[in-house]
Amino acid sequence: MEDIEVETLADPELRDPVLVEGLPGVGHVGKLAVEHLLEELDSEPVRYVYADEFPPQVTLEDNVAELARAEFHAVDAGDRDLLILTGDHQAQSNEGHYHLTDAFLDVAEEFGVEEGYALGGVPTGELVDEPSVLGAVTDSDDLERLEDAGVEFREDEPAGGIVGVSGLLLGLGERRGLSVACLMGETSGYLVDPQSAQEVLEVMQDVIGFEVGFESLEERAEEMKEVVGKIQEMQNQQQGQAMSDDDLRYIG
Repeated sequence: MEDIEVETLADPELRDPVLVEGLPGVGHVGKLAVEHLLEELDSEPVRYVYADEFPPQVTLEDNVAELARAEFHAVDAGDRDLLILTGDHQAQSNEGHYHLTDAFLDVAEEFGVEEGYALGGVPTGELVDEPSVLGAVTDSDDLERLEDAGVEFREDEPAGGIVGVSGLLLGLGERRGLSVACLMGETSGYLVDPQSAQEVLEVMQDVIGFEVGFESLEERAEEMKEVVGKIQEMQNQQQGQAMSDDDLRYIG
């Protein structure tokens, strides 16, 4: 197989298409967000991207093997169509990130994309009750429009910049003349975060102009709160036990 192979599944005519990327990352925020769109809106797969930069493995669906890949889906979002990029993996090397992102942008340009959004999470290191959505853009003209939708632009955040495909979509997309923004939901960084994914999607609804229900994401968020509650309870019990042992040693 070639370093990168793109398989064509369909070639629909898309209406003023918007690229939306959600690959695995911090809190799986971007991936959860685009998976929710694919579940809630009409869509069809249009491209599969295979690369030797993905891990050497297959996934199993009903015991049927599928080679690791990235996927593009065409999504009917009302007045505009979305071209959603998702998958289970990112590249395993710096060079691979560049080559794959270039291939992703080639596909986007084939469909006439001029605007794109990279979705992800920004780690806080602690649990966040009401996550904000931080942003970065390739065109300063987009700042006011996104701020009106609730996006926060903080100086020097996220610290260290934006890595992976999300960052390169901005950097390489800008060199191709595309308008790309990154929307990042605040998240602890160590748990899958459906609440943060919902916050990002609510911003996107305002920016792009579509409607989607959130019931399933809200249910997952409640389940995660229960998990967090149990973890915190176990930690408190362990701390209490440690204090008791210390007290006994002191008394003895």
